[in-house]
Amino acid sequence: MPDVLIQNARILEGGQLVPAEILIEDGKIKGISKEFRISAYDERINADKMVVIPAGIDGHVHFRDPGLTYKEDWYSGSCSAAAGGIATVLEHPNTLPPVIDKSGFSQKLKHAKKKSVIDFGINGGVTNNIDQLKEIWRLGISVFGEIFMAESTGGLNISNDLLGAALSKIGELDALACIHAEDESIRLANEAFLKNDNEIDVHSRIRPNVCEEVAVHDCIKINKDAAVPARLHFCHTSTPEAVKLIEKARKELPPESNASRITCEVAPHHLFLSTKDYKQLGTLGKMNPPLRSSEDAAYMIQALNSGLVNAVASDHAPHMLYEKEVPMRSAPSGVPGVETLMPLMLAAVRKNWLSLERVIAVTSRNPARIFGLDRLGKGSMAEGCDADLLLFDPKNVVPIKSKNLHTHCDWTPYEGMDGIFPGMTLSRGDVIWDGAQVIAKKGRGEFLPGAGMKTDEDGKIILEYDDDDEE
Repeated sequence: MPDVLIQNARILEGGQLVPAEILIEDGKIKGISKEFRISAYDERINADKMVVIPAGIDGHVHFRDPGLTYKEDWYSGSCSAAAGGIATVLEHPNTLPPVIDKSGFSQKLKHAKKKSVIDFGINGGVTNNIDQLKEIWRLGISVFGEIFMAESTGGLNISNDLLGAALSKIGELDALACIHAEDESIRLANEAFLKNDNEIDVHSRIRPNVCEEVAVHDCIKINKDAAVPARLHFCHTSTPEAVKLIEKARKELPPESNASRITCEVAPHHLFLSTKDYKQLGTLGKMNPPLRSSEDAAYMIQALNSGLVNAVASDHAPHMLYEKEVPMRSAPSGVPGVETLMPLMLAAVRKNWLSLERVIAVTSRNPARIFGLDRLGKGSMAEGCDADLLLFDPKNVVPIKSKNLHTHCDWTPYEGMDGIFPGMTLSRGDVIWDGAQVIAKKGRGEFLPGAGMKTDEDGKIILEYDDDDEE
């Protein structure tokens, strides 16, 4: 007997919204049809003509747990995600301690398993720990990175020489390397040159377009020269110059390879904000890479539409308001965004900036494929896949307000902007957001092991974490 029957829904089919019913059994989609003539089921959901799409997969969040839980933790961050229509996240490694060895991985996994209301993967960090990359890969990390080519929050940046060694090792493991592409030498030179500049946009001039362009160029070359080149994914790509280099590199791949070996994402703040917003945002608009020109933002939307950019990820990196309300050079870099990612993207559909089909691709299907989550049933609204679903009313456009969000972080850079929030979010068939509150049990989220995870002789996953690790 099916667990859940969703009725009076609409789904995207052939570019059109059509009536549909969805059957869910054991947390997975059992079937999708115009109508099911059944009377036996555990729960009926009346979608009230809402549109149903796959829930979002946010491949780039910083939940600050362990170590900085006053900014965010696994419970608050995952609740924020659920309220925004995100059912899966990949959490990046720059916490305290960072995920650069077994101990760091074990501590983070323990915290996440106790607190997260949504499914999650854990990324592995890369510093001078090249000899430990295989071990943390076998522990079950999703991917490596973000690998920082320049200074950013957490202090995990590495030299180009070390990057080469890391990419070779990651290539040997057939893993994915996620790159934070900014050139450290350019950043340092500009920091010195502009040391007396206190204009509000100085952060964008310290880390200009060329800073990202040079780093992307160098990373592609370093990887090409590696003994075993890794698969590359460029995080929060923000400039036309970087996108064009990535496009060129894809075209130069050997015929036996394919373009999926080099992918990239963009963050909402590089689509919907620009340097013009510094006047209103001040230090709240500081992040790495920094805000770009409105022309660059328009190009990134175009590149997302055309397929040059493969995915959207929030780069949710919360800091408290009091931490940000200091001079620009002292303010920490990062903005919250996991709860507003899908609402902003759905509002962009309403404005005809993006098609709904493309939004589904860049927020669920493509991230699942890039990060290997499709093998675990994520990213598609098809029979046999996890019933991770987002239900929304396309006419319900509301202003984004920080007071209504669920993150510890007490502000948003998107204050007052249009958003279409979910009327309901499901994770493996469970309603975790009902349109008014998060109704999921703390710790219900499941760990999504990476492809390198250890298994026993029967193929069962061997999950390793230390019960005696400190909270």
